[in-house]
Amino acid sequence: MTDTNEAAVVTKPVTKRPRRMARDPMIATADRLAAPVPTKRASKSDLVLGLLQRPEGATIDQLVAATGWLPHTTRAALTGLRKKGHSVTSEKVEGQRHYRIVYGAS
Repeated sequence: MTDTNEAAVVTKPVTKRPRRMARDPMIATADRLAAPVPTKRASKSDLVLGLLQRPEGATIDQLVAATGWLPHTTRAALTGLRKKGHSVTSEKVEGQRHYRIVYGAS
């Protein structure tokens, strides 16, 4: 026979902390609510648009220097702007091709 003394075993109630998943939103505190909302960083495409909107436009060399892209990538970005509906024009001035965005022209 085995001695089973079940009455002598005292069990404590187990309390578990609630689980938090990594994707659970943080609880908002007053400090977080008062913090300024970060603004969106300007992308390289926004930089290209800004350069092309200047009255004199921009050359491929200027766009490459500003973005760090290779020339063929810069030309592809110009094609992408055309596909998005921007009217990108080019003209040769003093032996260099200048690209501009012209508004009002269709």
